[in-house]
Amino acid sequence: MIALSALMLCSAYLYAPPNCEIYKTDENCYAACQAAMTAISYRQGSYRSQQYFDEAIDLCNNFAYAYQEKAVPYLKRGKFIEWKRLIDKAVELEPTEYLGYRGWCRLQFLRDYAGAIADIELLKNSVNYDIGYCQTGDYHLEVALGLCYKESGNLEKARSLLQNHLTSAAYSEGMYDYYHLGVLEYEAENFTTALAHFAKQISVNDYLAETYYFMALCHKKLKEPEACRQNLMTAEEYYRAGKIRTDTYAEPVDKIYLLDILAEKKFSNRDF
Repeated sequence: MIALSALMLCSAYLYAPPNCEIYKTDENCYAACQAAMTAISYRQGSYRSQQYFDEAIDLCNNFAYAYQEKAVPYLKRGKFIEWKRLIDKAVELEPTEYLGYRGWCRLQFLRDYAGAIADIELLKNSVNYDIGYCQTGDYHLEVALGLCYKESGNLEKARSLLQNHLTSAAYSEGMYDYYHLGVLEYEAENFTTALAHFAKQISVNDYLAETYYFMALCHKKLKEPEACRQNLMTAEEYYRAGKIRTDTYAEPVDKIYLLDILAEKKFSNRDF
């Protein structure tokens, strides 16, 4: 499913504004930075905001921040061609700053897995430091990269990336990392391994109906009817309580719905 938009943003802008003082030696770029600061004082995507970003670009056509911020409202409104034209310019001007962002958007907005992989891999090869997190803060970009390979059908590459990241010395537990690894193992028909990852996910973040739903599916495959039914009951309970994957603009990867749970409950007796 192609998402209309994907960044969990309110009225805030994506990146912290640049320090305009660093442009003091270039009169035009200094003025461009000042115009961009005025732009972000208006509602994102408003006529006045976009007008000031245009002014910034006219004054200093290599001011990447203005291109990137001007692009965001197009992304959130599903105007991907306009967004792509602007974000490509920002990436051209400051690749290490914006490659990860463009890659994440390609995954979450467009399900452009090949494009997302290309951006994140290029970023990895361009820097000697941690490539960091996506704009929502939910995923490290290594996890996002793994999801791209998983959704592309390359489960082995996805597994390798996720496991390497989750066992790295600098790893910090993400909200959904073990959930996605569990779904990957379920898709690879490694049901016992998947259950172990789902148990870990519950210990990290027991706030997802989706975890219990996939646990139920694993128990179903392992011919364990009672465990399957109990997990489906918990999945429904959690879902009705609002303990689910949410995103302001997009359908998250590995998202399930109440109808999925109810359908499994309906047919669980028959299937066993």
